[in-house]
Amino acid sequence: MSLDVPAALLERAEQGNIDDADFVECVRTSLPYAWEVVSRVADDLRNGTDEYADNRIPPPDEVARGQLLRALASDAIRGGLERHFGVKLAFQNCHRVAAFPLSAVGGETYATYISPRAQLLNQSPELRNC
Repeated sequence: MSLDVPAALLERAEQGNIDDADFVECVRTSLPYAWEVVSRVADDLRNGTDEYADNRIPPPDEVARGQLLRALASDAIRGGLERHFGVKLAFQNCHRVAAFPLSAVGGETYATYISPRAQLLNQSPELRNC
């Protein structure tokens, strides 16, 4: 299961749409490791001077790895995180999450980061099963 949805939020979802703030709060509390990683790269992007910020630290365990994979594999969760933090997320392997300014989408740096070549170059035997 990806999210621990409070009964009240589930009830509201069954009755119609919910707002982004409630959804993102559910993500934050359900996937704390993923939230921490995305929050950190978004902060690093805002506070730095580089074209993007990325996480190169492997998850500490399989639970954390699963959280990150669930967060970034779900269009709804990834989209909620991107809207909340005002960034475009990119993902490689089991832990390499990058935050780009929205204006970078379609640009050379973003295109290079998400390219098949970059994916292949980011492989290593120890990450084979991640």
